Amino acid sequence: MAFPEGFAWGASTSAYQVEGGWDADGKGPSVWDTFTHQGGERVFKNQTGDVACGSYTLWEEDLKCIKQLGLTHYHFSLSWSRLLPDGTTGFINQKGIDYYNKIIDDLLTNGVTPIVTLYHFDLPQALEDQGGWLSEAIIESFDEYAQFCFSTFGDRVKQWITINEPNLFALLTYDFGVFPPGVPHHGTGGYLATHNLIKAHARSWHSYDSLFRKGQKGMVSLALFAGWVQPADPNSASDQEAAQRAMAFHLDIFAKPIFIDGDYPEVVKSQVASMSKKQGYPSSRLPEFTEEEKRMIKGTADFFAVQYYSSRLVKYRENDKGELSFLQDVEIEIFPDPSWIKLDWICVVPWGLRKLLNYIKDTYNNPVIYITENGFPQGDPASLDDTQRWEYFKQTFQELFKAIQLDKVNLKLYCVWSLLDNFEWNQGYSIRFGLFHVDFDNPARPRVPYTSAKEYAKIIRNNGLEEHL
Repeated sequence: MAFPEGFAWGASTSAYQVEGGWDADGKGPSVWDTFTHQGGERVFKNQTGDVACGSYTLWEEDLKCIKQLGLTHYHFSLSWSRLLPDGTTGFINQKGIDYYNKIIDDLLTNGVTPIVTLYHFDLPQALEDQGGWLSEAIIESFDEYAQFCFSTFGDRVKQWITINEPNLFALLTYDFGVFPPGVPHHGTGGYLATHNLIKAHARSWHSYDSLFRKGQKGMVSLALFAGWVQPADPNSASDQEAAQRAMAFHLDIFAKPIFIDGDYPEVVKSQVASMSKKQGYPSSRLPEFTEEEKRMIKGTADFFAVQYYSSRLVKYRENDKGELSFLQDVEIEIFPDPSWIKLDWICVVPWGLRKLLNYIKDTYNNPVIYITENGFPQGDPASLDDTQRWEYFKQTFQELFKAIQLDKVNLKLYCVWSLLDNFEWNQGYSIRFGLFHVDFDNPARPRVPYTSAKEYAKIIRNNGLEEHL
């Protein structure tokens, strides 16, 4: 099962989840620093990313892991507040620049291509204090930061992700309030943040396009979180419509404006408008793009980056009480098939990824697709032998092979989440996604390969699986 020649194999991390050094060498506080230090059991056992994997001082150890795997690509994020402590170019932290320069240069020296995300959930606290992603001022701030990164690192970085999982982030942060600052705005905050995230992404894409692309010859996109959804009853028209609505609210709300026409899906606009009217709002809770904004947003991605973990079943459920929340706007009930293997919040459904890739191919005009995250968690393991978890990875690669060979999906890159066991947001260190085990009780934070790391290295070496379908 050989993958196409030149297929790219990677692994991913993010700054707050691995770096530690939360206040080292002039780094400013991010919202996750503030949030975890406030305690209150919002994170498992009040754990923090203050030290995490210690990658800020142990980068060489990470590089050894990358070389051991034989990765062609390493996908990591920059800490905005390590580079610009108050979020603006008013004060630039040279030590932060030095740190990322070393990572980029070491990767290139070792024949590994960097894929760099500008923003992975860790907003500088100074910008959150001014309204964060609920304030339109963030668009200007993000564009300034993006231009700073393009000009500082773009001579060597050719693949950029502006924002990680904005569709998930907007909800968890500003609608549900489970991410910092921890203040829910049910039914309003998620849409407002979505509006600003899309415009910030588009603005920074245009900055790259007009100011840097000609000289640097790179590519820019954003990474969208997407599961696959199936109608609970495939013969029910209302369940089929519920599944279509789920995809529209979940993935297309970002992808359609950026990849097709600059505007939200019709079903999203009509659902939110109709719910808002029932609730006595003078206009829809979903903001509208102006015609000029639609033109600015349309076509602002050079590839389709997607992050898949799980699938769900959906059925129609009327919001008859008129409850105010993003989830109620969709009018669905969402749940796993009881026969699926469940690992924490993830159901193991490798064929769901193939269906998702085909959905992207068919809906978005057969784009070049990068899978920038995919993985399976385990609890704190008793052993480094994660053979069962590797079996799930193998099934996933079989589905990717079918998607490429049989369905002609234009998939060019696959990245495992994650290179290392790390800080998993609200779940702290209670679940582990790493190819390498990290002992968080040992100050040296040793990295030791799981079975899956050794097996993944073989896949990369062979550019595919050894068996036949």
